[in-house]
Amino acid sequence: MTSEGNPTILTSGSPAPELALEDTAGQAWRLSDLRGAHSALLYFMRSTSCPICNRHVRDLAARQDEFAAADVRVLIVVPEGRDAGATWKADHGIPFQVLYGSAGTPHDSVGLTRKVLGSMQQSGTVLIDPDGIIRHAHGATLPTNSYDKKGIAAAIDAMRSRTSN
Repeated sequence: MTSEGNPTILTSGSPAPELALEDTAGQAWRLSDLRGAHSALLYFMRSTSCPICNRHVRDLAARQDEFAAADVRVLIVVPEGRDAGATWKADHGIPFQVLYGSAGTPHDSVGLTRKVLGSMQQSGTVLIDPDGIIRHAHGATLPTNSYDKKGIAAAIDAMRSRTSN
């Protein structure tokens, strides 16, 4: 994962870690449940109150037809708990499944917590193909740098090219 001076945790071409999260309805969610069927684009928000992260989610929502055509499931991962995530989803009309970690922050599981004079929550995206391989990983401390729209589009195009050959 590219991340402003942090060690690389996730890299393109490597197997994705097993993520076990919960959705805002309280249902268990596992990345492995998508394996063999769909790609997944996980957007890890810095917080539901971050205006820049919310702008990125609005862009993802505006592009949802593009993601559906490529068979990419968009999932929003929030550091807050179930109630805060559910309220944010309802208040903002989020069309995607919203996930959170029932034990600790899900951001830690993909290397999106920077340790500098304490902890600083980062945000970023991880694109995983149906075989469970990371095709794009990008994170940043500043939310303005966390959403790599062009990198995501290029990775989706590359995945489509691989499956059509």
